[in-house]
Amino acid sequence: MPCMIVDCAIYRHGHRTEGPSELAHALEAARAEGESFVWIGLYEPTEEEFDLVTNEFGLHPLAVEDALNAHQRPKLEVYDDSLFMVLKPVVYDDVRDVVATEELMLFVGNCFVVSVRHGEGSPLAEVRKRLERDPEILRHGPTAVLYAVSDAVVDHYTEVAVLLHADLDELEAEVFAPLGEDVRHTASRIYSFKRQVVEFRRATLPLTEPMARLAGTRLPFVDEKSRPFFRDVSDHLTRANESVEGLDRLLSDILSAHLAQMGVQQNDDMRKISAWAAMAAVPTMIAGVYGMNFAHMPELRQPWGYPVVVVLMAGLVVWLYRMFKRRGWL
Repeated sequence: MPCMIVDCAIYRHGHRTEGPSELAHALEAARAEGESFVWIGLYEPTEEEFDLVTNEFGLHPLAVEDALNAHQRPKLEVYDDSLFMVLKPVVYDDVRDVVATEELMLFVGNCFVVSVRHGEGSPLAEVRKRLERDPEILRHGPTAVLYAVSDAVVDHYTEVAVLLHADLDELEAEVFAPLGEDVRHTASRIYSFKRQVVEFRRATLPLTEPMARLAGTRLPFVDEKSRPFFRDVSDHLTRANESVEGLDRLLSDILSAHLAQMGVQQNDDMRKISAWAAMAAVPTMIAGVYGMNFAHMPELRQPWGYPVVVVLMAGLVVWLYRMFKRRGWL
């Protein structure tokens, strides 16, 4: 079996049996018995490798092209021989504060599921193990796989949203920290955080319409009795989308508050600079007048003229300092 196939098994009455070495035999074996289906897992297949699966399972060429390109929005497409769904699992590195989205495609048809994943963050391995421990769910066939995978992806959205909210609390505390702490990189951190939220939203928001269709519309290859379960997934997705919207609004408010805080701090700095400049200007002006070397100037030849002028300059500077201090400029 090609190396891009990471797992292949036939599930009979909810229990796993190893699939045949040939894909065609696996599908034939699943269709030959009631309540059986084959689930094939692929990892980043090339076009040549995927041709074998395409030919054996009759997958639509447009869906195959989407599965190979791996740059798709979450969506649900219905074709004659299969149902094609795109999911975007999210991976959050809370050390580097980076949200990464990966891609997971599911082909669901008559007695078969073909999953194609791109990236390392897909929950497929855990989902398969969990389903294999619960044969009663697997008895529902490919619909059970579609539900379990969707549920796992959406539940992880909620977990990532909780982590983002925790990091946002830390960022908010940094923004509203007392003035004087190092806030030079705060604005760049806010913008970077906002970009991560935008990336997160690209995974969650477009999935709303596909989940609504699964929860409320009759679709081929999907058991009608599964609608309540998909409605539950849709509810979880709604909560995840609300969390993402809340994160975006809070980030916008925090950014506005930070910019306003920086504006106030700059105004305070300008007032301090202006106050010190005014105190420096008074003695400079007086010294400049007496430095023009005119022959006739008040007290120019008096022995007490120099100390009087110095005392006058010092007195004016002290008076200005006290006035600016009382008004809060210093």
